[in-house]
Amino acid sequence: MEKSCSLLIHFDKGTPALANEIKEALEGNDVQAKVEAMKKAVMLLLNGETLPQLFITIVRYVLPSEDHTIQKLLLLYLEIIDKTDSKGRVLPEMILICQNLRNNLQHPNEYIRGVTLRFLCRLNETEIIEPLIPSVLANLEHRHPFIRRNAILAVMSIYKLPQGEQLLIDAPEMIEKALSSEQDPSAKRNAFLMLFTCAQERAINYLLTHVDSIPDWGELLQMVVLELIRKVCRTNRGEKGKYIKIIISLLNAPSNAVIYECAGTLVSLSSAPTAIRAAANTYCQLLLSQSDNNVKLIVLDRLNELKSSHREIMVEMIMDVLRALSSPNLDIRRKTIDIALELITPRNIDEVVQALKKEVVKTQSTELEKNGEYRQMLVQAIHSCAIKFPEVASTVVHLLMDFLGDSNVASAIDVVVFVREIIETNPKLRVAIITRLLDTFYQIRAARVCSCALWIIGEYCLSLSEVESGIATIKQCLGDLPFYTVNEEGDGADASKPSQQVNSITVSSRRPAILADGTYATQSAASETAISPPTLVQGSLSSPGNLRSLILTGDFFLGAVVACTLTKLILRLEEVQPSKLEVNKASTQALLIMVSMLQLGQSSFLAHPIDNDSYDRIVLCIRLLCNTGDEFRKIWLESCRQSFVKMLADKQFRETEEIKAKAQICHAQPDDLIDFYHLKSRKGMSQLELEDEVQDDLKRATGEFTKDGDDANKLNRILQLTGFSDPVYAEAYVTVHHYDIVLDVTVINRTKETLQNLCLELATMGDLKLVERPQNYTLAPESSKQIRANIKVSSTETGVIFGNIVYETSNVLERTVVVLNDIHIDIMDYISPATCADVAFRTMWAEFEWENKVAVNTVIQDEKEFLNHIIKSTNMKCLTAPSALDGECGFLAANLYAKSVFGEDALVNVSIEKQTDGKLSGYIRIRSKTQGIALSLGDKITLKQKGGS
Repeated sequence: MEKSCSLLIHFDKGTPALANEIKEALEGNDVQAKVEAMKKAVMLLLNGETLPQLFITIVRYVLPSEDHTIQKLLLLYLEIIDKTDSKGRVLPEMILICQNLRNNLQHPNEYIRGVTLRFLCRLNETEIIEPLIPSVLANLEHRHPFIRRNAILAVMSIYKLPQGEQLLIDAPEMIEKALSSEQDPSAKRNAFLMLFTCAQERAINYLLTHVDSIPDWGELLQMVVLELIRKVCRTNRGEKGKYIKIIISLLNAPSNAVIYECAGTLVSLSSAPTAIRAAANTYCQLLLSQSDNNVKLIVLDRLNELKSSHREIMVEMIMDVLRALSSPNLDIRRKTIDIALELITPRNIDEVVQALKKEVVKTQSTELEKNGEYRQMLVQAIHSCAIKFPEVASTVVHLLMDFLGDSNVASAIDVVVFVREIIETNPKLRVAIITRLLDTFYQIRAARVCSCALWIIGEYCLSLSEVESGIATIKQCLGDLPFYTVNEEGDGADASKPSQQVNSITVSSRRPAILADGTYATQSAASETAISPPTLVQGSLSSPGNLRSLILTGDFFLGAVVACTLTKLILRLEEVQPSKLEVNKASTQALLIMVSMLQLGQSSFLAHPIDNDSYDRIVLCIRLLCNTGDEFRKIWLESCRQSFVKMLADKQFRETEEIKAKAQICHAQPDDLIDFYHLKSRKGMSQLELEDEVQDDLKRATGEFTKDGDDANKLNRILQLTGFSDPVYAEAYVTVHHYDIVLDVTVINRTKETLQNLCLELATMGDLKLVERPQNYTLAPESSKQIRANIKVSSTETGVIFGNIVYETSNVLERTVVVLNDIHIDIMDYISPATCADVAFRTMWAEFEWENKVAVNTVIQDEKEFLNHIIKSTNMKCLTAPSALDGECGFLAANLYAKSVFGEDALVNVSIEKQTDGKLSGYIRIRSKTQGIALSLGDKITLKQKGGS
């Protein structure tokens, strides 16, 4: 039998030789010195020291002390010392403490009596306890409730001992009698707990006898009642009906803890819609009434579990769940929105969108630090609603467009991406969206938002008035030309540098940036922020618009986007404007703008000149406007939009395929027998019980009542630790469950001798920690023993468990050591495929500081085959759309993403190229927030990338 441990105290000062100092302090008269000496003695004992020389000293000088602190430390000391010899017999000197314990149980001070009774709960030696039983029973009728409640616990612990029933034959009758007359809530709870643990039938009879008064019982006693109900109903499901009535009556209890436990018990015992609805209502009430954020997060987790198994009932509760958005905590809001988005149906979509719109308006009216991030979450939620139910898009698109100029760049990007998708999927809203966008374009302050908005203007301005308004808006936001004068470039350059006029991009370092196709480019930006409102500046830069301010900071990518948008608008103007004079005039003005951008980029006016890509793009636009042709016109006016349509269709197709894949999971075979229990004779059953039976039948029909894990899978988890020729054979079954690793080690004695003091010694490497050291065993010839070891995991990192088995035999004087094979804990047990938005991936890629770069070294010669091999080996999900990987060009770039059980993000970018000799080259980059996952995932890829298996 394993030794029980009821006390753990951290002690990191080693084990110094303090025995003599402790002994001297205990023999003195200084009470404080005795207290410190007892603390040191207890900590040394907990760290493996025996200190046998202290026992007599403590009996002589500590036992008689009346100080409460010393008496408490004395009980701790008596709790942890060994009271038996190697054969399990009580040590003779333990008789010395029996008289002291008896005196304490009759002490006039209530505290000493109470703590001594509590100490007896942790004693297992019958020889010590037996003389104390009369004193323990006498305390059951003491006037003070503190003593009575501890006396009941002591009786319960004694009764649970192997020989306890013989020592206390009539204990259940005494406790039941005490329960009937007890008034103290804690003592009453302990008495009922004793009956529940040791005499369950008596507890049930008492419960059913006082069923009407249960709602008036104290919180502690009601919690034990719920625990009893759970235990009884698991062993005898046929009696659920009468107990569920008790649970429902407790749903109106004043204690929130009782209400929470009631809801959980109701869900675990019944699948009836009435019961689930009552539990969901209870959770929603707790969600609104509790002020503790941790409680709200726990309740939201329970609602999320209900959503998974009882979605049709949770759909009715969606508006109650959304009330949790009133909490200022972002984690609560995020989890609430995630739950609500999965409960949206055509019947409740209008209510949900209306609630989300109100929340968006609130973020605009109040100025809080986290408003920008919360607004971003709301925008993403509304975006999701509008995609699933296009009919609601018209009610939210105009509201969201007010946030295109939001100072939170991420929120503004979400809005403009939403607008871009809605304008394509809802043609009826096109005119209204374009009109609104042109009216609010001047408010946009972020370059990326401007780029996307310009693309929308260039693609969807179709009528003559829209095209003319689009050109006029861009010209107004660019301001007067040229962007600078010769005088400013010469003498007055220092006084009119754009970096002193606007605040757009903080230039700090040149760092690589990942492009949409996964390749790298270099950008001269550390962080992007919204520009400040237009201000008056010197010279020709009076009242600059948002485009002018951004371009003057050196953002020539935006300048290239402006040039492309103007080119599209001019090409479309040629189709809708009958007057050639107006077309030529507009074309000339567009050419002037582009030439001015090139002039600005090649001047010394800015710190950094125009990049080659933007320069070539603007020159291409100039050439196209000077010499237009039907083929170029078709590419610019039709092909771009067709590519966008294809991208949206591909995204929708992938989402539909994922839904179909989940729906096609077969839970039962076609000809399986269905047994309808509710059609059998069920006289006297309540409506709740009938509904519960129906739900159970549905679970049986769909195969939700499954058997235990597959034996074949269990066999795959068994690792051989020793060889077949070793005198001791050992194998381990490894179970990995989130933060815990459990090793069930089977040890077999293959010799004809008895192995004594056999011990499994384990050590770990990495972020693994052995919880407790397995104890020693004696193994008979050719017998086996199951040893369990628990290991805690603190991060996602590949770890190693190693060790040996040590034992003694009667023939060999020295201890024998059998070295065990190492157990490698695979990182794949901790990460799982996940998805995230492209914007979120880019944001995390820029923020994460740990990068592991692995060179491609493989015998695989096909790019897509290699990518699939990496995906399979790393248990990650490819975020790059399949359509983006089509074709054969000799290059491939893809982004992979996974999430660990600890909430860590793992980002991988695969960039490979096919060489002329047919081999693949390139790099696989892993980024994460922590070093462990980056290094471990890199090692895994290095190990697995060569082969194709």
